[in-house]
Amino acid sequence: MERTLLDDILPFVSKPGRYLGNEWNVVHKDWESVRVKVALCYPDIYELGMSNLGLQILYSIINQREDSLAERVYAPGLDMEEILKRRGIPLSSLESKRPLKDFDIIGFTLQHELSYTNILNILNLAKIPLRSDNRDGKFPLIIAGGPSASNPEPLADFIDAFVLGDGEEVIEEIIETYKKYKGRGILKALATIPGVYVPSLYEVDYKEEGTIDRIERKEAGIPERIEKRVIDLEVSHYPLTPLVPLIDISQNRLNLEIQRGCPHSCRFCQSQAVYGPCRVRSKERLLEIAEASLRSTGYDEISLTSLSSTDYPEIEGLIGEFLARYEKNHTSISLPSLRPDKFSLELATRVQKVRKTGLTFAPEAGSERLRRLIGKEISDEDFISTISLAYDAGWRLVKLYFMIGLPTEEQEDIEAIIRLVKEPKRRHKNLNFNITIAPYVPKPHTPFQWLPMEKVKELRRKKEHLSRRLPAQIKGHNVESSFLEAVFSRGDRRLGVVLEKAWEMGCRFDQWKEHFRFDIWEEAFSKCSLD
Repeated sequence: MERTLLDDILPFVSKPGRYLGNEWNVVHKDWESVRVKVALCYPDIYELGMSNLGLQILYSIINQREDSLAERVYAPGLDMEEILKRRGIPLSSLESKRPLKDFDIIGFTLQHELSYTNILNILNLAKIPLRSDNRDGKFPLIIAGGPSASNPEPLADFIDAFVLGDGEEVIEEIIETYKKYKGRGILKALATIPGVYVPSLYEVDYKEEGTIDRIERKEAGIPERIEKRVIDLEVSHYPLTPLVPLIDISQNRLNLEIQRGCPHSCRFCQSQAVYGPCRVRSKERLLEIAEASLRSTGYDEISLTSLSSTDYPEIEGLIGEFLARYEKNHTSISLPSLRPDKFSLELATRVQKVRKTGLTFAPEAGSERLRRLIGKEISDEDFISTISLAYDAGWRLVKLYFMIGLPTEEQEDIEAIIRLVKEPKRRHKNLNFNITIAPYVPKPHTPFQWLPMEKVKELRRKKEHLSRRLPAQIKGHNVESSFLEAVFSRGDRRLGVVLEKAWEMGCRFDQWKEHFRFDIWEEAFSKCSLD
């Protein structure tokens, strides 16, 4: 297979480096010497999948075990997919080039609801039956986890088991359970692991109007309620030799997770429910990880990742220590999206000493009233003064994120976005903004989960109005794709037939504007007689 790949396939696809599997720090294990083979799958292209820290953590945990191996697979580009189909070649892993159906377990990470058609496409390319009830012991166990697993029901027909919460400890328990029960009651055994949900062991009944009446266990010994897994971040495993890609990816730097969860409770945010409670790694532990990881990768940029990095209790001391150690080597530090306040800007200014990178703030809403409602306690004056300080510190381009369609939002709140952007622009003529406008999607396990989503027509009107009026370069999420995201983030098992129908009709890479086809999705819903 490897010779076929190199000689007959890669010369005819774009970005062949996606499929080589020979990155720095890659792990190649002897296939015959291990008992459990796991394929870790990110259901989107390589450039996004290689940027995912969770997959790197699981890759490291599994490969440090003597009895197991982990290899990777990403959604192939459309050109590669066409070649695989035309030649009848099953989708294979990167490391050993073995077909996915030869593995014992395939683990999908669910980062976004619009990746679901890619999951079906990957199973089909691997020549694995899509539906769980059409698979038997001859096919791999299909497991999924990640933030979108917080509502697993739309994928219940296709996934054997879901992991809820942190995966560092439960993955080893799954491997041990697989070794013990393979081929004889594995699903029931998995269901006894805390944090693991096996949908086929539960029956769902619906009322006449279509809402769920009850969910019942099919047999005794199955938990009635699934609690998510929560680990101790300080002692949990962290990869010290992360994979380094040979082609450019979306986040090509050393990702250092300083905390998980968030100390704030913004009412719109699902991430706090998924990743909470807020836990931190000690400064000493982070310095150890950074030292070893920089030595094993050669990266010259460290990203201090978390949902709210400037709320890390020792953030000033941590940044000071990093600068003292690595500034002389021209290793820079970056912070993700910042709270628009003076403290965050002061930290951003400090970390720009080596290399000036972009500055991103997320005020989310235009009016103080609406920001208070959603949990963003930032005044207009604080925001405007922070932007002025950023200008004085040398930034001429600032990225901003706003949402439209938030609960209780009125036209005045939309006009407030325009005023909030125009005022610092009036004060500083050379200041420019890149602004992303995203429709708000009510998510499960948030205070707003039962509220309706804004109508598509109204969201489109608001987006077009802002695009005309804002003195900035405007980017925006597709309104129809956000609507579909809402459907799958809060929907139930009846969506399985629609998902399969949409995939059969050609839907894949729905998260990408150039591939998203809302008309096909509408037709799929119609054919399945589902509103």
